[in-house]
Parts: sequence; structure tokens; C-alpha cells
Amino acid sequence: MQEKIYFENSKGDKLCGILSSSNKENPLIILSHGFASSKESSTNIELEKVLNENNISTFRFDFYGHGESEGKFENITISEGVDEVLNCVKFLKEKGYKKLGLVGGSFGGIVSILAASKLGNGIYLLVLKCPVSNHMEELITKGYRISPEKWKEKGFLEYQKNLRLNYSFYEDSVNIDGYKAAESINIPTLIVHGDKDEAVPVEQSKKVSKIIKDCKLEIIEGANHRFSEEKDFNKMIKLISEFIIKNIKK
Repeated sequence: MQEKIYFENSKGDKLCGILSSSNKENPLIILSHGFASSKESSTNIELEKVLNENNISTFRFDFYGHGESEGKFENITISEGVDEVLNCVKFLKEKGYKKLGLVGGSFGGIVSILAASKLGNGIYLLVLKCPVSNHMEELITKGYRISPEKWKEKGFLEYQKNLRLNYSFYEDSVNIDGYKAAESINIPTLIVHGDKDEAVPVEQSKKVSKIIKDCKLEIIEGANHRFSEEKDFNKMIKLISEFIIKNIKK
């Protein structure tokens, strides 16, 4: 059964999610999307399908300024995303779900790393798909060929074709250390990354996988950031779903 549900971040903004669940006794996986994506991403939809077929509930939601959630994209920050995942966990536990896991891709990856470091044993597993692990501000400035000084001077950068991203994102991101946060993660963790990722260097995942105590790294040869080739996408879904099914039911 699918249900559209709204919850709030700490500022009171209304966030939208889709709860797919038949039983509160089932484990539940929170699916966090990437930058400028949404809860309707192909990864989220496919994982929802596979996990639900294996009696695992899912909750996929839109970050602030994305999809059906309130707010402007230009005001999003990593810290805002972390706050929203933490509020999401609290909200679902209050609804009676006890056994939770996190899945995060790209931007949702760094958010999930930071959230997991704060939640400790409050969640049962962590899955990261081509995650940003550190210095997202550097990836953006290099990708969009803009210096921090120019970004600050202008106040925003043009992100993709029709979006703006405020300098506040840079100010927030430069103070975030995903590698440091990873040191406190003790739950079973899987990282899936393509070795041809053009957006997030696979070296970040190689490094963070050595920091997280119980971590498995799967590198898909030839896969890009979006796993756009069907065989790469299918392999990514298979690796993630099998890991979740094995570890969430322990």
C-alpha cells in the first residue's frame, strides 16, 4: 500500500514522501535522492519495487526545495539535508517503525553519512550509491568552473539549466568533513560506485570505505555517475537490494 505523507524539517517546512508499507513490523528503508533529483528517481522507484516484494517497507521523500516539498532549491545545504533525514527517522519511529536503514545517492550519500554518524545504532544499515563523501563544494566549483570568490561575489551560481544555488551552500559544505563523520559509523555499510563516474571521484568511496568499520565497497567497471547503461543500473540495484535483504533481516 502506498501513501503520500508529509512531515516537517526543524524549520517547519513541509516535506513530501511516499510510504510504501503493508506492516509496521516490517523493516523500513529510507531512500534519499541526489542533487536536483527527487523521490521519483529511477533508483528509488526500482528499489521500492524490489524491496517491497521482499516484505521490506520503503519511504522515499523529497529534500527541501525538491519535488513536492516546500522551499527553493537555491537555499538547500548539506546541513539542511541531514536535518531532514534525522527528522524523517524520528517521524517514522513515532509512527511505529522500529527497524530502519538508510540509502543515499550522491548528495543523498554525504547527507546519509552524516546522519548515520549521529544516529549510531538507531539505524541498522547504510547504503551509499556513488556518494559524495567530502568537499562537495569543490566538486561543484570544478564542475561549473567558478571560483569560490566569484560564487561569493555573485551570491549564487547557475546550476544546470534553470536553477540557482546560493553561496550559503559553499559556506556550509566547506565546514563539513564526511571522512571524520564516517569514523563513528559502526553499522553494516555498502558503497556502490562506478569507476567512470564523471561527477564524484571513485577515490572518495575508496577512502571512506576504509574508514567505516563494517563496510563493503563494490566498484562497477565502466559505470558512470548515473549508471545510465542498463547493465550497470541493473547490477547496482541487485547489489543494493541483496545487501539490504541480507542485513536488515538479521
